[in-house]
Amino acid sequence: MKIGIYGGTFNPIHLGHMEAARFAIEYLDLDRLYLIPTGIPPHKQLDAGTPDAGRRLEMVRLAAEALGPGAQACDLELRRDGASYTLDTLRQLRQTCPRDRFYLLMGTDMFLTFHRWRNPTEIAEMCTLCAFGRSEADSQELFAVQREYLRETFHADVMTISLPHIVDISSTRLRGLLAEGSGQEYLDPAVYGYILREGLYGVKRDLRQLPLDELRCVAISMLRRRRVPHVLGTEETAAGLALRWGEDEETARRAALLHDCTKRLDGEQHRAVFRQYNVDMDDEERREEKLYHAISGAALAKHIFGVTPRAESAIRWHTTGKPEMTTLEKILYLADYIEPTRDFCDLSALRELAFRDLDAAMLMGLEMSIQSLEDRGVAVNSYSVRARDYLKGNQR
Repeated sequence: MKIGIYGGTFNPIHLGHMEAARFAIEYLDLDRLYLIPTGIPPHKQLDAGTPDAGRRLEMVRLAAEALGPGAQACDLELRRDGASYTLDTLRQLRQTCPRDRFYLLMGTDMFLTFHRWRNPTEIAEMCTLCAFGRSEADSQELFAVQREYLRETFHADVMTISLPHIVDISSTRLRGLLAEGSGQEYLDPAVYGYILREGLYGVKRDLRQLPLDELRCVAISMLRRRRVPHVLGTEETAAGLALRWGEDEETARRAALLHDCTKRLDGEQHRAVFRQYNVDMDDEERREEKLYHAISGAALAKHIFGVTPRAESAIRWHTTGKPEMTTLEKILYLADYIEPTRDFCDLSALRELAFRDLDAAMLMGLEMSIQSLEDRGVAVNSYSVRARDYLKGNQR
C-alpha cells in the first residue's frame, strides 16, 4: 500500500491542511493518509491555552472524516512519551507495515529545515519526502536548491508538489481570529462546530442562543459524516413543511438539526444521558435501544441547546410517533422519513402527500414503517401502533 504521513500540531487543523491532504491523496494515489497530531513538538512550545491532546485529536478525526475513507486520524505521537520526533513515528509505522511505501508530507518551512531534523538520513531511507509548495516560487526556486541538497546529502527520494489552490492561513493567525470572533471560514464546519461546543481558542458562545448557521456546524460535529446529508436534508424538508403548514420555520430547523445529535452514542452513553438529566422512560422505551437516540437527543436539545418544549417533544417522537401529535411533531417525523437522500423504498407518493394532507401523510408513513418492521420480523413499538390507530379513528 501507499501510505501518506501528514503530521503537525494541528492547532487547530484548518482548510489549508485539508486542501493539502486532499490533493496529496489524489496526486500521489494514496491508499491511506494518516493525519498525526504532534504530542510535544521538538522545536517549539505549544501556546498557552492549547487544547489538550484528546481535543486536538478529535478535531483531526473530524477533519479526516470530511476528507473521506482514505484519511484517518492517528494518535501515535500523542500516546508516546517525550518529544514527538518523526524518526520515532516512522520506525513504529515501519514495524507495523514493513512492506508498505511511505510518503512523508510536509510544508515549505519543514522541508527547508529537514536537514536539521533528528537523523534525516534514516528518515530518508524509510520514506519519500513530499513537500507542498505555496507558490510556483517555492517549487522552482527555494525548493530546487533544497531538493538537490537532500538528494546528494541524504540520498533522499524527494517530490515537490505545487498546490493548485492555496488557503492562505496559518494556525497562529487563525487562533487570533477565533479569539476575536471570526475565522470560521477557514475551518471545516465539523471542526468549527467542535470548537464552539468545547469553547476552544477563546470562542465563547452560549450554546442555548446559537444562530442557525453555528448550530448547524455544532450538529455536524456530533454526527458520523455519512449521516450529515440525511440531517441537512431533514432540515430543509422540515423547513419546507413548516412553511406549508403554518409552523415556525426556525423552530423546525433547530429540531431537525438536533434530531440525530446522539445517534453515534452507544447504549451506555445514552443511559448516562438519561441519568444525568433524569429522563422519564417507560419499560418499553428502556428495552428498545434503537429508540434511545430520540430520547437522549431530546434531552440534550433541551438542556444543552435550549430548544423550546415543542421542539424537544418533536425530537423525542420523531422515530415512533405517538397519538395526538402536534403539527411540529408530524413535520419532523415526516421530514426524517422523506428527506431527499432517503432511498430505501419509493417515497414519491408520500413526499407529494406530505405537502397536500399532513394527517394522511402521517398515516401513510406510519403504515409503511409498521409494515416494513413486520416484514423483517422486528417488533413494532406500541407508540407507532397507537399513533396509526389514532389517525385511523380520526379519519372515520
